[in-house]
Amino acid sequence: MKEDFLGKVFNKCLKLFHINLSEKTEKLLLQIFKFGIVGGIAFVIDYVTLIICKEVFHLNTLISAAIAFTVSVVVNYILSVKWVFDVSGKHSGKRNFIIFIVFSLMGLGLTELIMWVGEDILKISYLIVKIIATIIVMIFNFVTRKIFLEK
Repeated sequence: MKEDFLGKVFNKCLKLFHINLSEKTEKLLLQIFKFGIVGGIAFVIDYVTLIICKEVFHLNTLISAAIAFTVSVVVNYILSVKWVFDVSGKHSGKRNFIIFIVFSLMGLGLTELIMWVGEDILKISYLIVKIIATIIVMIFNFVTRKIFLEK
């Protein structure tokens, strides 16, 4: 993988603090950091879309969450395959996209379950529940994409 600007900054920070890591560990930490940035961008898109659907269009919370999640998945896929995961291996782009969508749908199901339990059963604000759901689903997404997308 060609080192990009963030990779160079990351490596300089490690050297600055005299942190010596194996190349494999260094690559994994950089990848997790990039995944966090992509996830943060997708979260903002997801969260803003959720609020717009709920507050502006007065849609049901679960429908709003599904719409928001779907919009953010498209952005997440594009950024993930271009910047985070090395998908240039033996698998086709079509296969990778299908895997990405399948696990994203599983993440959506998990998001919907957490939203339903949090808001309807536990009576927690949907805004707080969405943050909790996002953290849980983000971990699920990284692990599954790392295992099934990379070469």
